[in-house]
Order: sequence, then structure tokens, then C-alpha cells
Amino acid sequence: MAKVAFLGLGVMGFPMAGHLVAAGHDVTVYNRTGAKAKEWVARHRGRSAPTPGAAVEGAEFVMACVGNDDDLRAICTGPEGAFGAMHRGAVFVDHTTVSARVTRELHDRATGLALGFVDAPVSGGQAGAENGALSVMCGGEEDAYARVEPVIAAYARICRRIGGPGAGQLAKMVNQICIAGLVQGLSEGIHFAQKAGLDGRAVVEVISQGAAGSWQMVNRYETMLEDRFDFGFAVDWMRKDLGICLEAADENGASLPMTALVDQFYKDVQNMGGGRWDTSSLIRRLRALDAPME
Repeated sequence: MAKVAFLGLGVMGFPMAGHLVAAGHDVTVYNRTGAKAKEWVARHRGRSAPTPGAAVEGAEFVMACVGNDDDLRAICTGPEGAFGAMHRGAVFVDHTTVSARVTRELHDRATGLALGFVDAPVSGGQAGAENGALSVMCGGEEDAYARVEPVIAAYARICRRIGGPGAGQLAKMVNQICIAGLVQGLSEGIHFAQKAGLDGRAVVEVISQGAAGSWQMVNRYETMLEDRFDFGFAVDWMRKDLGICLEAADENGASLPMTALVDQFYKDVQNMGGGRWDTSSLIRRLRALDAPME
């Protein structure tokens, strides 16, 4: 069992930190909004701290799950940040989806301070975090990864080191690229079925057992048919992630025409007021296109 700090208690971090306690680890949490940290302490055994630096004192492993590149820099290297308070040999694990650029930047800073750094973005959504069944794709040095893998196991269904620093973030980009295409295809398929007068549930029950089946289909078709989009991964966050993918593609020369197109479709959803709708709301854009002109 290890002494662990967890920084960031959003919809993902809150249950992930709880799983660490359930696994027997000694956990101290930090959250920018103190009320959420107080709520976490009331629900789980553990402690909270007022700053990232205070939370990581004495920790062998520090996990972070925040919003974006700037948030990550702030908790790592800002005033009262984690890096300045971590002891030599401790390992920082970043579960945030951020750019490979900031990952390599912070990895180099950590290395200069004799700290380990593992980029470890996750997939599986809020349900995966709550059920301790996330897919975790990691980048970093082999020794740092080997040390932290048993700790990550508290909330992971699968955890793999993909390569060196930044490889985990690049793998997460692959994940988001694939999801974008799957959700758009599912939206078009359900939309077509409804326009054709078919029973959407019956159609999906059949095709989900064949080659068209996917996690998105099984877990999202019911609410898409019901035009409900008040759960899951938000459009605003998906656009942030797809922007990271497209920026990386500009750097490495990859061609991502579908990703660029779906990113613009999500922009349309934002313009409809759907920034906080979940990503399956792409189908609402198709329905809006069918609406009669006033």
C-alpha cells in the first residue's frame, strides 16, 4: 500500500480517488473548489489539503486529473504547485487529456527534479471511473511506469505503457479520433432508421450483435432515440480533445479529414447551445437540419 495524493476531483477524479482508498492506499486529495474536497472526505476515508503542494508532501505517487494544459501546468509548477513539494524519486501521474507538447515539457521539468513522470490519460467515461473499469494508456520511462502500474490498477480494467514520454497522450488522441467517427456514424444510422420509419430499438438490437456493434452503440442508442443528452462526456471537452488531435496531426503530417469534419459538427452543436450536452448529441444536429424553416 502506498501514500498517494490525488489532484482534481471532477466527475472522473472523484471516484478514481475513492477507488484508491478502497484498495487500501493512504490518500490525500486536493481540489480547486474546496467544497468538493470536503464532500470527498465525508464519503471516503482520507484527507484533503488546501494546495497541491500541501497535498503531495510525503507522497510516493501523485495522480492528477484536471481540465487542460493550463490547469495541469498550474498544479505542477504554479505557486504552491506539486513539483516543488514532491520528494526525490516520487512519481507524478497525469490522467488529464492534454497535448503531447505540455506532457513532454512537464516530463523534462520533473526529470530535472529527480521525479518520475507518467502521462496516463484514461478512457471509459464517468461510468468507467465509478466502476473502476477505465482503460489507461501510458507514456514515460519503464521504471516509473512499473512502479505506478499496481496503484493505477485500483481503477483500471486495462493499463498499458505505449511508449516514451507523450505516448500515452498520443494514444488517447487515437481513441478520440475513433470515437468521433463512431458517434457520427451512429447518429447518421439512427437518424436514417427513424426517417425510414423503422423501429430504431429493433434495428440497433440486431445490428449491435454484428459487425456494426460498438461500445457507443450499446451504451448510447437508447438515449439518442429518446433525444436525451444530459450525461456522459461533454461536447465542450470533446472539442478541446479534437483540437489537440488536429494540432498534433499538423505536426506529424497525418491526414484527419473525418476528424476535422466532425469537429465542425460539434461546433454546430455548441452554437445550438449544446456545449454541455454529451457527445452523442451529434444526432440532434441532424434533426435540426430537418426542422422546417420558419
